[in-house]
Amino acid sequence: MLVPLLLVLLAVAACSSLALGPVGLSPGCILGALAGQGDRIAEAIVIDLRLPRMAIGILVGAMLGLAGAVLQGYLRNPLAEPSVLGASNAAALGAVMALYFGLAEWHVAILPILSIIAGLVALGLLFGLAGRSESPLTLILAGIAVSTLAGAGISLALNLSANPFAAMEIMTWLLGSIENRSVEHIWIALPCIAVGCALLLTGGHTLDALSLGEDGARSLGIDLGRSRLRILFGVAIGVGGAVAVSGAIGFVGLIVPHLIRPFTDRSPSALLLPSMLAGAVLLTLADIAVRIIPSVNELKLGVVTAFLGVPVFLLHLMRERRLW
Repeated sequence: MLVPLLLVLLAVAACSSLALGPVGLSPGCILGALAGQGDRIAEAIVIDLRLPRMAIGILVGAMLGLAGAVLQGYLRNPLAEPSVLGASNAAALGAVMALYFGLAEWHVAILPILSIIAGLVALGLLFGLAGRSESPLTLILAGIAVSTLAGAGISLALNLSANPFAAMEIMTWLLGSIENRSVEHIWIALPCIAVGCALLLTGGHTLDALSLGEDGARSLGIDLGRSRLRILFGVAIGVGGAVAVSGAIGFVGLIVPHLIRPFTDRSPSALLLPSMLAGAVLLTLADIAVRIIPSVNELKLGVVTAFLGVPVFLLHLMRERRLW
């Protein structure tokens, strides 16, 4: 029942994303615009603005939710999310380089391509640091090192920024947003996210076996080295593609598995598909919120998801205090 319910919620969120915003649109107006028979202004709002934004929100949210569920199962750490392996920060650094050196002005695809390349470079660095070790702790430590290095690079770019306008542009991008996205951005992100999801969704059996420990997984015939390669490639490619078009949006991968886990049998494999759908629902609803919350400037998605992440940390804090 969970997956059908999430599909219904996703359909409702997608329709609401087309209808709600500074200019409200009725269902008839939306259908007319989609059929090419409606008002020209409504057609421009739906086709050119809200439809790409809705599609990118679903794609990015699905990727981040799935990556969070996989990493929490693989690393056996309830606070794991894509940024743990440095993928998010590295992709953000690639985008910042495009903005800092003015390469993003050459072509709309330059920024996403550099983000994806930076994510893959970070993956290579992660492998180099982790070596042949199959321990999750080694991966976490290597990921923190990569993430810190990427964060230092971003801070350096901000520090050496030639003028306040360039620094503001970088800061705005780092806050995360899917405002003013086009169909081109969908085609940039879609292949990377499709490959990432395909690699991660096939790892359910491995995650279930790892819940018995590394020795238990090996005794069940799991090739931990190959599994690690598949998971890391899935996270780097998928999250790199997502960050490339949306900026650095945190906490979705952290929040979603915790929201979904109580409604499953708590096995890691049972979390994957529901987390992917719930991530898409959460980010679509968050994007609707940033549009309808009255403010001088539109809120950024990263700000909203950061506020949503606070209760999750508080919940873990209260649980730990009870254990003490």
